[in-house]
Amino acid sequence: MLDFGFDKMALIGAVALIVIGPEKLPRVARTVGTLLGKAQRYVADVKAEVNRSIELEELQKMRSQFETAARDVHDTVHKEFNETRDAIAGGMSSLGDAGDPPVMTARDPSDPTPHYAGSRAPAYKPPKKNWRVKRAAVPAWYKQRNGVRMHAQSGAARVARFRPRGSNGSAI
Repeated sequence: MLDFGFDKMALIGAVALIVIGPEKLPRVARTVGTLLGKAQRYVADVKAEVNRSIELEELQKMRSQFETAARDVHDTVHKEFNETRDAIAGGMSSLGDAGDPPVMTARDPSDPTPHYAGSRAPAYKPPKKNWRVKRAAVPAWYKQRNGVRMHAQSGAARVARFRPRGSNGSAI
């Protein structure tokens, strides 16, 4: 790469002043500056493009490695599933009468969910929620206790509400 020190730049400036002349030197210096700026931007763009292509190649390698790992995991899980299914099918045929009612099996007593031998667990049912009811993060009773306004009220209504009352109950 070109390495210009201060002494070399001063020598180039002096020669340019003599050759070009003092009246054309500022315009030439501006032109040279813009050309150098364009060259630097071009070099930066080329470097960025090279870096992007290198990163793209690395990402493609990582993608292929991830796909092979996922394929291996899929094959292993599929193989284990088939082996387990075959083992269960072999065990179920040796049980005999399939019309027997489900029997509770011994499990951890702290587990509240029942487990029945030879049957599937009941399907998950999401809790029923009323989507029309808005649920706030802060409970309404907490807001009421701390005096948080929960309903919008106009200025006139607020004045009428808090206006001092006379002895007969009417506003003064």
